Amino acid sequence: MRMSVSGRDRDRDRDRGQVTIEFLGMTPLIILTLVLMWQFALVGYTFSLAGNAADEAVRAGTAAAPGGARTAACQQAGLDKLDGAWKGDATVSCGGTGFVTADVSLKVPVLFPGSIGFPFTVHAHAGAVEEAKD
Repeated sequence: MRMSVSGRDRDRDRDRGQVTIEFLGMTPLIILTLVLMWQFALVGYTFSLAGNAADEAVRAGTAAAPGGARTAACQQAGLDKLDGAWKGDATVSCGGTGFVTADVSLKVPVLFPGSIGFPFTVHAHAGAVEEAKD
């Protein structure tokens, strides 16, 4: 005795594997989306690092004595706040008397910090008025 297969069961058998094929077709788009999200996170983190380094550099510059010691303390404080991957190509420039300024430039890494960087840099600027010392 043989049972017949209804039309609905036949259609279900024909569609078997369709979800797998559709998922495999979407996989490159999913991976591309994740890579782009990670890259945007790195760009944002680089902006955050540059701003923090500039703020810390100015803070150290206002605390140091005017002259060469101020510039050295300012630059060192700016570089100390950077991770090794961003520190390599970083430039910290400090200056000013009465109004201390710091400019920090960082390269944005491509996917992995410490690897190659984009051909553009992130710039941050900070300034603070030197307070009178008693």
